[in-house]
Amino acid sequence: MALNFGWLISLATFPGVIIHEWAHKKFCQLLRVPVFKVVYFRFGNPAGYVLHAEPRTFGQTFWISAGPLVINSLLAILLSAIASKSVFGSGFWFFLIWTAFSLGMHSFPSNEDVRNITESRSFWRYLAFPFVGLILLANKLRFFWFDAIYAAFLIFIGGGLNIRFLGVI
Repeated sequence: MALNFGWLISLATFPGVIIHEWAHKKFCQLLRVPVFKVVYFRFGNPAGYVLHAEPRTFGQTFWISAGPLVINSLLAILLSAIASKSVFGSGFWFFLIWTAFSLGMHSFPSNEDVRNITESRSFWRYLAFPFVGLILLANKLRFFWFDAIYAAFLIFIGGGLNIRFLGVI
């Protein structure tokens, strides 16, 4: 019998779960798809979810599903860029890196999100197959901690940015 520690990982990285679900909700709002219920975090599988109306267009379906990849990834890069300008090893630095790592670990759309794209009746779903294939591969590779590797990669990218031009620091 295999032990499932997914709930422990979700607990340790709960900010990523919360922002993942917030990103789904935000894209629903931006694309004018009614949201019925949002659970940002819970102990269970899934750790969070958003119930919304059926999207009318493929674009709505795609962006609602892909929203967390965009939002979580960008926020992870931004937070690690800010951390790179703060005092290494300080409490603030650890908080930023932990949050960035959490966001990165929960960037990838779930298999349910991918299913929403592939079950669309639109012709455009065929053009999304490379994206769908990469997400499904990333989800399969979670067994090998690919989501953690991706999170570390985002932190590496953010740490190398010079964010002064953004006016953040």
